[in-house]
Amino acid sequence: MTGKKKSAQASVEAMYRVFTVPEAPESTLSRIDQNISNNLAGFLQEHIVAVERDLSDVEKDFSDYSIPEKPVFVSEQAQFLLDKLVANSVHTASPAFIGHMTSALPYFMLPLSKIMIALNQNLVKTETSKAFTPMERQVLGMIHRLVYQEDGAFYRKWMHDPRYALGAMCSGGTVANLTALWVARNRAFPAEGSFRGLHQEGLFRALKYYGYEGAAIVVSRRGHYSLRKAADVLGLGRESLIPVDTDDENRINTDALRDKCLELQRQKIKVMAICGVAGTTETGNVDPLDAMADIAREFGAHFHVDAAWGGPTLFSRTYKHLLRGIEKADSVTFDAHKQLYVPMGVGLVVFRDPSLASAVEHHAQYIIRKGSRDLGSTTLEGSRPGMSMLIHSGLKILAREGYEILIDQGIDKAKTFADMIEAESDFELVTRPELNILTYRYCPENVQEALAIADPLQAEKLNTCLNRITKFIQKTQRERGKAFVSRTRLEPARYFNFPCIVFRVVLANPLTTKEILADILSEQRELSRDEGIEDEISILHQMADAVLKQATPNAKQA
Repeated sequence: MTGKKKSAQASVEAMYRVFTVPEAPESTLSRIDQNISNNLAGFLQEHIVAVERDLSDVEKDFSDYSIPEKPVFVSEQAQFLLDKLVANSVHTASPAFIGHMTSALPYFMLPLSKIMIALNQNLVKTETSKAFTPMERQVLGMIHRLVYQEDGAFYRKWMHDPRYALGAMCSGGTVANLTALWVARNRAFPAEGSFRGLHQEGLFRALKYYGYEGAAIVVSRRGHYSLRKAADVLGLGRESLIPVDTDDENRINTDALRDKCLELQRQKIKVMAICGVAGTTETGNVDPLDAMADIAREFGAHFHVDAAWGGPTLFSRTYKHLLRGIEKADSVTFDAHKQLYVPMGVGLVVFRDPSLASAVEHHAQYIIRKGSRDLGSTTLEGSRPGMSMLIHSGLKILAREGYEILIDQGIDKAKTFADMIEAESDFELVTRPELNILTYRYCPENVQEALAIADPLQAEKLNTCLNRITKFIQKTQRERGKAFVSRTRLEPARYFNFPCIVFRVVLANPLTTKEILADILSEQRELSRDEGIEDEISILHQMADAVLKQATPNAKQA
C-alpha cells in the first residue's frame, strides 16, 4: 500500500511551531546549516552550478505570480532554494571571480550574522536596539578617527553625545552619498531672516530667496552613478550633476574643476557640493583630494569624498598617502560591504563636524523624540538592521593590522598582475593600478604596434574590431564558469578618446593567487582562438598589417 505524502497545514499550532521549534537535526534545512557552518567554501563549490544558465530560463522557475494558498514544509522550501536559487547564483567568493567589488568573507561573519538576525534589533530608536545604539556610535567614531585623526578628547566629547552624530549608518554607498549631499543641500540654503530654510520651504523658494538660478554638484566624469541619482532625488535634476574632465590617469583635472565652478558662479548657479572620488569604480583611481578641498573652500561648497571603495586604504601605512587630503572633507562615504569585508547591505558616511548631521534632523512624537539617543533622527532610512555589529566585529577581529595586510596584498597583487599582463606580447595593459583595480584587453603584438602609429580613423577601425573581440572573450569566459572578469568602456587619450571596451579586474579577494591570474590570462588567450571569433581576429590582423605596411614606405621616404 502506497502511503499518501504528508502535506503541510496552516493552523494555529503550525504557526506557533514555525516561530518556536527548530528543524529536526536530519532535516534539509539543518543539513544545509551544518554544511555551511562546517565548510562554507565546499558548500558553495558543490551547489553553485559552474556552467552559465540563461537568465530567461531561470525566470521560468519564478514565474508564478500568485501567493500560495497552502503552506509547504520548511524542508521543501529549503530544497527548492538549493535546486533553483543557490544552484543559479554567482560564486562571488571564488578566488577566480575577480570582476566586481564582491569578495570572499571572513568565516566569522556567517555565525555572527545569525546572532544579529536572532536579535532582530531595529536601530531607528533605542527602544528596539538598546546596546546596539552605543555600539553603532562607536563604529562611526572609529571610522571618523580613521579619516580625521582627532584626539581622544574629541571622541570623548562627541561620540556618545545624543545631540550630535559623527555620521550615519545606511544600507550602502548610494544612500551614504545621498545622505552627505542631503546635508550639503540643506546647509547651502539655511534659515535666514524671513526664510525658514530649504528643509522647510523647499528648493524653489530657497533659490529665489538667495538669488540663484540653480544649484549644482560637481564631480569628475568617473564619479559613481549614485551621485546622479542623488541629484535627482534631492530635486536638483540629473543635469545639475556637472561632470568635469579627467587627466590621462582618470583623476579630475583641477584646473578644469576651478574653471567649471567659475562658470557656474557667473551663471548664478550655487556650487552646492564638490565631490572627490577615492577609488573610481572603473579604474580605482584617486582624485587630487587636497587640491579639491582648497577649491571647495574657495567657492564655499561642501566637500564630499566618495571613498566607498578606497576608504580602507587608510589602514595601510604604505599606501594611505594616496588619499592625502581626505581629512579636509566635510563628509566621507565608506562601503563596509566592500573592503571592510562585511556582508552585502551596509555603508556609512562620516562628518568632519559633529554638528553637520543636524541639517537633516527630524523627529516624531511616537519615535525619535527630541533629546533622545535615537539614531534615526539623522538617518535617511528609518528601520535598519544592526549591521554595525558586523563592522564592529571586523574592526576588532581583524584590527588595523589585519586590514592593512588585506589592503597591501590587494594593491601589490594588482601591480603583479599588471606586470604579468605587460610581459605577455598579446595583451595590453590599458590602465595601471593605483589601488587594486586595473583594466586590460587581448591585443596581439602587431595590433599594438599598429595602434602606436595609427591615425584617428585607423585607430577607430582597429579599436572597433578589438571591442567586438573583447566582448566575445569576456562573455564566453563568464559562460564557461571557471573565472570571471568584468568589462567596461574607457576613452584612452592615446587612442583619440575613442570608446574602448576593456577587461576590468578587482583584486580584493585574499584567496586569489598568481597562479589563478595566470590561468585567467591563459583561458582568455585560448578563447581568442575560438572559432566563434576567428573571422574577427583575421580581420584585425589584416587591418594592423595594412597600417604597418603603409607606415613602412613613409618611414623610408622620411
